[in-house]
Amino acid sequence: MKIRTRDFGEMEVEKEAIIQFAAPIYGFENLRDYVMITDEDNPHIVWLQSVESPEICFILVDPALLGRTYAPPLPKNLPDLLGEGEYLFWLVMVVKDDIHQSTVNLRSPIVVNPENRKAAQIVLDMDYPIRYPLIGGKGWPGC
Repeated sequence: MKIRTRDFGEMEVEKEAIIQFAAPIYGFENLRDYVMITDEDNPHIVWLQSVESPEICFILVDPALLGRTYAPPLPKNLPDLLGEGEYLFWLVMVVKDDIHQSTVNLRSPIVVNPENRKAAQIVLDMDYPIRYPLIGGKGWPGC
């Protein structure tokens, strides 16, 4: 199927590539279907593009890019929401003109079950920062 994107124009995507949010991204409750657009040169950053609204696209970062272990305790109801399996974590990034000012949200990650293509944005109970520096951060709770 063809979709329009914010950053890449019109693209062809497989229906099987669509990720459905069982719990929506906060502030975007009416949008449930997204695709992840990857850059082969940098697999640690993806564009989470809304299928329903071309102007809505989030930049996500693999927590491994930060060079620290990110293994927060998950809500007990997550398997009910996303199904059983191994989950992938992605952090929403706020990109600034000066990359050193860019931040990621450690408190509300996007969690994806790649087996059934379900996802959710969750809010962690721990005191993780909402605006953690992408470059040069010192650490966070639970590490």
